[in-house]
Amino acid sequence: MQYIFSHATWKEFLFISALLIFNSVSKAENILKMSTTTSTENSGLLAALNPVFEKKYAIKIHVIAVGTGKALKIGANGDVDVVFVHAPEAELKYVEQGHFVDRSAVMHNDFVIVGPANDPANIKIAKTVTTAFQKIVTNQSVFISRGDDSGTHKKEKMIWKIAGIAPLGDWYLSVGQGMGAVLRIADDKQGYTLTDRGTQIAYSDKITLQILFAGDPLLFNPYHVMAVNPKKHPHVRYELAKKFIEFVTGPEGQQIIKNFRLQGQQLFYLDATKL
Repeated sequence: MQYIFSHATWKEFLFISALLIFNSVSKAENILKMSTTTSTENSGLLAALNPVFEKKYAIKIHVIAVGTGKALKIGANGDVDVVFVHAPEAELKYVEQGHFVDRSAVMHNDFVIVGPANDPANIKIAKTVTTAFQKIVTNQSVFISRGDDSGTHKKEKMIWKIAGIAPLGDWYLSVGQGMGAVLRIADDKQGYTLTDRGTQIAYSDKITLQILFAGDPLLFNPYHVMAVNPKKHPHVRYELAKKFIEFVTGPEGQQIIKNFRLQGQQLFYLDATKL
């Protein structure tokens, strides 16, 4: 019998298969499972944080780095032990529904709009992020949207809503990809996109796009960590999740975050401990 998979269905099949393998392996080893946003992975922060925690507690951390929306769903399903994300409104809804506990602030940075150096929509002169978005629409400049229900995508949709704009047309491309891939696509097409500053810095030597707008309070980007509720999912490793939360919000983890730099720039700023 021959089966024909659509692209979306095939991707979902591969993701579910990987998740099953991920879960079966974790049962046999001392492993903490984490779902997180692509920005913590793409920026390189987890590569700095996780080995220190692993060595300290003699465990391994297995990471699923996806958009925040999917990361939250994976946690709510009990497929991981801890989540580390950046979409406060969505996080709080899941907490209110009892899916997560011990939600703690870890760090923040901000979102920025990047685009081609010649800035065809002239967003550099915009006073607000909504004005910058309006100028992109007026000029019909290419805009690449993550389109993946990530924290970045949620922020983008909020800005369009506040601006009173429904982004439609050939100029608006929703690609359903992570932040690193979106930056490369935007660079190839010499278009605009919204990105967290951490990933922008991490990719600054790989693309030609420049930061053209930043600084609006709407672009504040806080990250939180939460444990999956053991009352809903008794199998989760709640004690390990608590240790990870204590680590990233405590002096040792916060110092690593404070010291983490790329291209000589600090990527994240502390929200749990003042050092």
